[in-house]
Amino acid sequence: MLESFAIGFQLMFTPTAFLLIIGGVCIGILFGASPGLTASMGMAFMLPLTYILDPISAMALLIGLYIGGSSGGVITAILINIPGTPSSIATTFDGYPMSKNGEPGKALGLSNIASFVGGMLSLVVLFLTAPILSSFAIKFGPPDYFAVSFLALVLIAGLAGDSMLKGLLSGLVGLMFATIGPAPLDNTSRFTMGISSFNDGFQLLAVLVGVYAVAELIKYSETSYDGGENITYHGAKIKGFGVKLSEFKGQIVNLLRSTAIGTGIGILPGVGGGTSNILSYTVAKNFSKHPEKFGTGIKDGIIASESANNAVTGGAMVPLLTLGIPGDAGTAILLAALTLHGIAPGPLVFESYGDMIYGLFAALVIANIAMILLQTWGINIFVKLVAIPKHYLYSVILVLCVIGALGMNNRIFDVASILISGLIGYVLYKFDFSLTPLIMGFILGPIVEINLLRGLMFTDGSFLAFFDRPITATFLSLSFLYIIYVTITSIRKHLKGRVSINNGASQ
Repeated sequence: MLESFAIGFQLMFTPTAFLLIIGGVCIGILFGASPGLTASMGMAFMLPLTYILDPISAMALLIGLYIGGSSGGVITAILINIPGTPSSIATTFDGYPMSKNGEPGKALGLSNIASFVGGMLSLVVLFLTAPILSSFAIKFGPPDYFAVSFLALVLIAGLAGDSMLKGLLSGLVGLMFATIGPAPLDNTSRFTMGISSFNDGFQLLAVLVGVYAVAELIKYSETSYDGGENITYHGAKIKGFGVKLSEFKGQIVNLLRSTAIGTGIGILPGVGGGTSNILSYTVAKNFSKHPEKFGTGIKDGIIASESANNAVTGGAMVPLLTLGIPGDAGTAILLAALTLHGIAPGPLVFESYGDMIYGLFAALVIANIAMILLQTWGINIFVKLVAIPKHYLYSVILVLCVIGALGMNNRIFDVASILISGLIGYVLYKFDFSLTPLIMGFILGPIVEINLLRGLMFTDGSFLAFFDRPITATFLSLSFLYIIYVTITSIRKHLKGRVSINNGASQ
């Protein structure tokens, strides 16, 4: 294996391949940091360029874009509370509050190191256990995917904030959005109300940009005349990583647990970073000794979100290389590029294209190192974003949002979608509803629905037969136990609040 890695690094340390990796990471960071633009969109834009490149150079460029784009979304998530990608949603929960508290450099430093460690550890898993993990993942059938997705949907209750009811209602709004358009399996249009633009449904990127970016713009417009919300930044040059490594003391378990969640989610095709970062954040909050501090600028939340986010990249490569099944949108484009150059991923890929695959492994390592070095070098540039008057900055962001919406499918309706979802997000914000359950409901709703239908077809319409499968039974049992736990906790909190009120009244 060491000889194979040596050959792989030799292939990627040629001047052309190395520069393409660095350039790809730079471009990927820019795409990831731009609301409305994603890593997969940047890869799609660059895919035609790979036609004229040899396979090694093509993989070098696309891997750089993949890794850079996966981590770049953290920049705007932390500095202006707008996640550049779906994988950075949970980073806003504590990253932006830490930035508001005058520590944007520290927040970026924590996220950079967590992203690097999560990405590198997931690559170790990819290198050492790809055949074992792929054989486990291939055993997952529709009932198992339904159970995993249902558990993630149930965990919305953990993100509901002070009011579980409001959180669940927000998640229900997301589910309702997800049902508009073509139904799974038979593709029948539903809930379109006779409006032809609804036939293709709402796109995730449009809803995400609307709920976070456009709603944020509306909130700023409302407060700008009375001073708005400003971030205090002392302006001193940030040295090194922007954070001391001692800050990670006591975070090893959180880091490893979140990396494991991200890697595991990455291995499951179609789930992706948008789910992993929220799931790992929720788990970190549930296991924390001080869950009430989450959302106030705590480092635990940033580390959990970003380590899981980048761990997805290594996990998603497992089914791609060993089964030919892309784990997310980025690996789907990598699959297209591999096929374009005559490389067929599958069980025999290491035997047939060993040097090429180990070259790809080397590119992943180099890209992760380049990512942390470039983002660390750029911290002092990134934090200056907070000094830019928001009416200038947000104008540019709005233009990028519109470009990103149009770039998806060339539909004007997608531009309208970001405005519609932005208004809904703003209304929910005004009534103190959490927006995260809405996005989670929108992402997970179709996954739950389609795998439930496929699972029922698989079991001849019997839902009870789901419990005959050990994997399905385990995840469904965890879901029901969590529902019971959250319900009991909510009732106790409600009763405790009533007792406190009665005691106060009697005094």
